[in-house]
Amino acid sequence: MPVLSVTELTISFSGPAVLENASLHIDRGERVCVLGRNGAGKSTLLKVISGEYGANSGSITFPEGGVATALPQEIPQDLDASVREIVTSGFGAEGEALLALHADRPHSPLDPERQWKMEASIEQTLKDLQLDPDARFPTLSGGLKRRALLGKALVCEPSVLILDEPTNHLDIESILWLEDFLIGSKLTLLFVTHDRSFLKRLATRIVEVDLAQLNSFRCDYETYLARKEELLEIEAKNRAAFEKKLSQEEAWLRKGIKARRTRNEGRVLALKKMRDERASWRSRSGNASFSLQQSSSSGAKVITVKQASVSYGEKQILKAFDAQIMRGDRIGVIGPNGSGKTTLLKLLLGKLQPSSGEVEHGTKLEIAYFDQMRAQLDYDKTVFENVADGNETVPVNGKQRHVMTYLQDFLFTPERARASIKTLSGGERNRLLLARLFTQPANLLVLDEPTNDLDAETLELLEERILEFDGTLLLVSHDREFLENTVTSLFVVQTGGAVTEHHGGYNDWQARRKQQLAAQQASAKQASESSAKPSRNNWKEKKPKFTNKLRNELEALPKRIEELEERKEALVGVLADPATYQEGESKIVALKSEMGEIESELETAFERWEELETLKESLTDSNA
Repeated sequence: MPVLSVTELTISFSGPAVLENASLHIDRGERVCVLGRNGAGKSTLLKVISGEYGANSGSITFPEGGVATALPQEIPQDLDASVREIVTSGFGAEGEALLALHADRPHSPLDPERQWKMEASIEQTLKDLQLDPDARFPTLSGGLKRRALLGKALVCEPSVLILDEPTNHLDIESILWLEDFLIGSKLTLLFVTHDRSFLKRLATRIVEVDLAQLNSFRCDYETYLARKEELLEIEAKNRAAFEKKLSQEEAWLRKGIKARRTRNEGRVLALKKMRDERASWRSRSGNASFSLQQSSSSGAKVITVKQASVSYGEKQILKAFDAQIMRGDRIGVIGPNGSGKTTLLKLLLGKLQPSSGEVEHGTKLEIAYFDQMRAQLDYDKTVFENVADGNETVPVNGKQRHVMTYLQDFLFTPERARASIKTLSGGERNRLLLARLFTQPANLLVLDEPTNDLDAETLELLEERILEFDGTLLLVSHDREFLENTVTSLFVVQTGGAVTEHHGGYNDWQARRKQQLAAQQASAKQASESSAKPSRNNWKEKKPKFTNKLRNELEALPKRIEELEERKEALVGVLADPATYQEGESKIVALKSEMGEIESELETAFERWEELETLKESLTDSNA
């Protein structure tokens, strides 16, 4: 039985239907990735399933009961609460009542048993996600903020967890943690991502939003790509045969007199059906076809860094470092969130002056800079106005092109080109920024997180254009596959501001890190073994014995375990009594603290009993 059933779902806004009579069934434990072009309706589908949007028709059910909860795509900027409060809010109105209870505020009544289960779930969630319950949300890194929001989504144990671009604005270490957690959790997932490495590792099934339908592929990503290519070839052949047949029938009807004389009404009706079918066809938007504009070559030395550092007051952002960037270098910049990657870019570009040392630029530099914050876009203007700056044409490779034609290369229809950019999706805004950027001839291309929200086809095209670019590249990205495919060396910015250079791509750097970690572990193990090695005077190993002290300890343990279990049962009864909660918060905290101590002591007692029994049996066997 599926945990989620979407049946005959239709979603429509002002234009053509986003989904039309689409169905989808997800089984327990599946990790389903939703793919499709920007604007195809991926995020809309997730929002309808999570209950944020309503559908025009169709049904969404959970046959085994439960709900779907969603991890938001964007991190709230105005949220000021503790991690525990955020996780507790995942219970909705019950969570609000629980928070009010602990703050001695008026609240709705809570069933004691339900309260006990909620608090146990909150504690377990905080433990699983390795979160500090008392930390304030604004003080957390981007990765920990995302983790706290994940705790909010998980605390009520949803039937389906929905993730919309969960890796956006996460650093590589946070992404790897999230992958490991989701794989180990056995959760049922429905997610959208542009990160192909994340997709390949997590997805057990692909669902494609295409032509207002949901097409399911029970396979991995690489197999999906092969099957999709085969299906497109078959579809193209079938449509070509249909078009040929329709053309022949139209020609027959145009003969007029002969068609009427033969009175072949069935053939005429069949032609009408063919016309209706052809009119109902949905057409896909074409592939993006943009190109980078090359300017004349820069000097051989592009940027020279001599012991440059950056500090804000007493806080050092980047430690002093040296670097030499030569013409044609393709450098990726990676590091944890908040480590100073964007600061490093601004320092290299001269937008920020070093606190010490110097940064020198070579000759004939022409820079094109993609800003991840999209500050270059004017949100009060249309797509057309943002690219053209009041002109009707833009220069492309030495020729003037009409803005509308140019924007079609970036998959903007004339209607979309006239729309305000406030109405665009995240992927469309990134395509618009690329469109604006690529009107500028450049020999130094600087891209700060260009992959966020882009669909797979646009990502692959951007990779191709970067590889064709003859100039120098500086790229900040957390997309491991994009980095591996485009750069030949890395600047790694570490927490604390140290900048180190590594030759090779992302996979080369990861391999070296693993080798270094393995060497460190081997060295530590060797040192530990050396320190534990017995001295020459003590070389003879003493034979273990089951002493009277151990025997007495083993005999006393069952009674102690029984006492602890009786006390635990009594505490459960007290905590289940509504009268207990009228005695004040301090009483409840003391009881729960005692419960935690008893559970811990019980676990230790059971482990010790098993250890002693095993030792006793092994010594008995060896003496027999």
